[in-house]
Amino acid sequence: MKFVDEALVSVKAGDGGRGCVAFLREKYRPRGGPSGGDGGNGGDVIVRADAGLGTLLDFSFQRRLEAGRGEHGRGKAQAGARGTSCVVRVPVGTRITVAATGTLVADLTVADAEVVVARGGRGGRGNARFATPTDQAPRRAEPGEAGEARELKLELRLLADVGLVGYPNAGKSTLIAAVSAARPRIADYPFTTLVPNLGVARVGEDTLVIADVPGLIEGAHLGHGLGTRFLRHLTRAAVLVHLIDLADPRDPLAAFDAVSQELGCFDHTLAAKTQLVVGTKIDVTEARRRVEGVRAAFAARGLTFAAISAVTNEGVGALLARAAAAVRDARQGGAEAPAPCRAS
Repeated sequence: MKFVDEALVSVKAGDGGRGCVAFLREKYRPRGGPSGGDGGNGGDVIVRADAGLGTLLDFSFQRRLEAGRGEHGRGKAQAGARGTSCVVRVPVGTRITVAATGTLVADLTVADAEVVVARGGRGGRGNARFATPTDQAPRRAEPGEAGEARELKLELRLLADVGLVGYPNAGKSTLIAAVSAARPRIADYPFTTLVPNLGVARVGEDTLVIADVPGLIEGAHLGHGLGTRFLRHLTRAAVLVHLIDLADPRDPLAAFDAVSQELGCFDHTLAAKTQLVVGTKIDVTEARRRVEGVRAAFAARGLTFAAISAVTNEGVGALLARAAAAVRDARQGGAEAPAPCRAS
């Protein structure tokens, strides 16, 4: 199934039905009086989170969502029926904003949570409602109110405990495949991963939901590479695991700084998250030789560094245990985020 994580939709709630102008005409009741019924209210447009969905693909084909209008009122004081509401199902983790302003409408992070995104119009009152002692035969009724209409943006953000970050080809997909049942595409070239992948790892009695997103490059927060397309999927993660390819001849500290800069410039909350720094591919001889030197360089910055091989599983169990502990700590509270970075 194609992965689609954002969509623009036009929503229109149902209009209210017209009130009716009618008078009772029955034998033996020559002056039965006004009997026009009220119009029915229009239906609402409701968005509901569905745990069985994982993509916004359906909205690539259906961009207009419309609820039913209310029925018009009828004689003999018969009110019109309410319009049928339009219930739209989206994946858990979907944010809904007003397309024009970016104003948040709802963030559906729990299964079966729902929100009314467009309210139906009120039905008009029939002439029976306007009868008074001085006007016992009113000939007026109200039209129904128009239902709300607006353009909305749907944006899926994956719900994960741990987010994997790093340069392309740093070993993120290999790691998630090693610790979970996820089967992302793995190959020895950059940008093998083109869409986010979710995996679930068992750590003792706990489970960790791990998100693997496409690798970052300089300028990712400006849209370079696959930058802003997928960085938002990291915003819900409690902990980031920052993977550095030790088989890559580039300076590991420079790689760490470049990716960290992109995270902070995209969203300052990402820079505030707990990060576990991990060197990968130590099954490669050249990479293993660099471990102690890189560990010392990060220690000089006050950062703990671990080295793993997702191919041989060396160090992977210890990494998962650290990640689980860090997630528990992060879920219990967090530090204030630093000021955002702004691109010139």
